[in-house]
Amino acid sequence: MSQSRSDMLTPSGDIPLVASGPADPDVRRGGPASWARRLFAIDEIGPLLALVVMIIVIGSFHDRFLDPNVLINTVRSAAFVAIAAYGMVFLLSMTEIDLSVGGIYAVAVILAAKWMSGLDPWLAAGLALLVAVGMGALNGVLANAFRIPVIIITLGTFSAYRGLVQVISGGRPASDIPLDSSFFRILGENVLGVPVAAWAALILGVALTFLFTKTRFGAMVRASGSNHFAAEFSGIPIRRIRLYALMLTGGLSGLAGILSFAYYQGADLTVGVGFELQAIAAAIIGGTAVSGGTGTVPGALIGALIVSVINSGLVFFEVDPNWTNFVTGAVVVLAVCSDAVIRRRRATRVT
Repeated sequence: MSQSRSDMLTPSGDIPLVASGPADPDVRRGGPASWARRLFAIDEIGPLLALVVMIIVIGSFHDRFLDPNVLINTVRSAAFVAIAAYGMVFLLSMTEIDLSVGGIYAVAVILAAKWMSGLDPWLAAGLALLVAVGMGALNGVLANAFRIPVIIITLGTFSAYRGLVQVISGGRPASDIPLDSSFFRILGENVLGVPVAAWAALILGVALTFLFTKTRFGAMVRASGSNHFAAEFSGIPIRRIRLYALMLTGGLSGLAGILSFAYYQGADLTVGVGFELQAIAAAIIGGTAVSGGTGTVPGALIGALIVSVINSGLVFFEVDPNWTNFVTGAVVVLAVCSDAVIRRRRATRVT
């Protein structure tokens, strides 16, 4: 019987090394076939190729899509989604989904905008970010206390957090925002021609890839989703890890909101609507399995770029904006089904 990665975890959460079998002769020779197999075995290669093809197709019909300013705006929009999608990678790897990230994103924006009228903008943004972490923690506390799946808890907090946006704003767009502050000049501009949000997404992507793949916390996250009972039996604190993952997701969603506010320099009542779908879509399209146990942070970045390119492509092809969510959802369904088929084929080959 094959043994999952979580079954091999020690009580400390470490994964022992296992001796490999005899190497494939083609791999030893390092021929073209072996290199091709290695290349296409990379989880992110499929989404990356899809992204390149989409850019080429849209650009071939609409030259303006390849204009540097359009591409920069596409990358900026993708960066906001990618930052929140990174947190979703950790949750999906634990077979959990947070539906409240759009509400957390919106609350962070509204709070930052409201507090900036009386506080230093940097302090106001920092406090809003702490609130976002606290909202993620609340999701975790409720899920753990009542032993309910995160998706059920966040189905309720999704509405509650959206309601907070109405309460905090008083039903009116934010006003008296100090737009001359260094907060907007630094976080809302470009550095070396690239949006600050994109730099933040790239740096966070590197850091969170290390956290997910090279640390004990990341190993416990993957083990929790791969085999929940085996992970719990081996001594992994499942509930604590889930709490930390939800706090991380809340903080990242709040950071995405803060960065978007720095660029758009405004906050209305519709901010963050549909954002949770885009974050979930980016993580799944990028290669993170909904079945848990595996995930890819770089894939979430590629997935966010795909979502952003789809949205831009719909505009260039003059498709009714009402179709945006439909197309995004259809792409998610396609990605999930494709992932299921690929994993079944791999399992068949192993057995």
